[in-house]
Amino acid sequence: MIAAQAKLVYQLNKYYTERCQARKAAIAKTIREVCKVVSDVLKEVEVQEPRFISSLSEIDARYEGLEVISPTEFEVVLYLNQMGVFNFVDDGSLPGCATPPRFQTLVAQAVDKCSYRDVVKMIADTSEVKLRIRERYVVQITPAFKCTGIWPRSAAQWPMPHIPWPGPNRVAEVKAEAAWVLLCGEAENRLLMGGCRNKCLSVLKTLRDRHLELPGQPLNNYHMKTLLLYECEKHPRETDWDEACLGDRL
Repeated sequence: MIAAQAKLVYQLNKYYTERCQARKAAIAKTIREVCKVVSDVLKEVEVQEPRFISSLSEIDARYEGLEVISPTEFEVVLYLNQMGVFNFVDDGSLPGCATPPRFQTLVAQAVDKCSYRDVVKMIADTSEVKLRIRERYVVQITPAFKCTGIWPRSAAQWPMPHIPWPGPNRVAEVKAEAAWVLLCGEAENRLLMGGCRNKCLSVLKTLRDRHLELPGQPLNNYHMKTLLLYECEKHPRETDWDEACLGDRL
């Protein structure tokens, strides 16, 4: 039994090294190309509405603030600073510049003015703000609210009291540091730190890209992350996420 388990872990690590790392390298190249265009658009948005602050930044040759949905789809967060933040937290209202019609107008104007206007355009007929770049890539731009240290009432039920994962220290860390967005990717990424969680996620994403790239994309990388978060709740102990348990978790 132990020998079979060790063989499975070996094969999974080999898959991770050969397939997952190659996928990461290819996506990193795409990200560099996409971020040049998106950064230029976001600068124009900030000029029109100074309360917006781009989360997109290059750190040690890697881009922070961008979520990979699939090898050709990405999401970038644009933070709303100062005015409107506390109203949103206290009474659930949205400041005017963050409402969908106004935000779409801001981004559309930025696209028209940016240096890459020949290769980027807004995607019409959608309530979300999405850009199509070089006819190959799609980037969704999401307005967010930087509420460090303030946890919204709408999320007060998290974590569920009867579920032992995540532990109180990790919960406190997420609530204190993670920004609350109209999505919570930063908090989710923090929850997946430690053990082989991120390696599991990388394998799941690679399997999806290679075998489940179906018309209409019924499954995307966010589904893979959600699946893994449920697995974390089912297996709350850190020992459940040792490298030797990689096969069991997958």
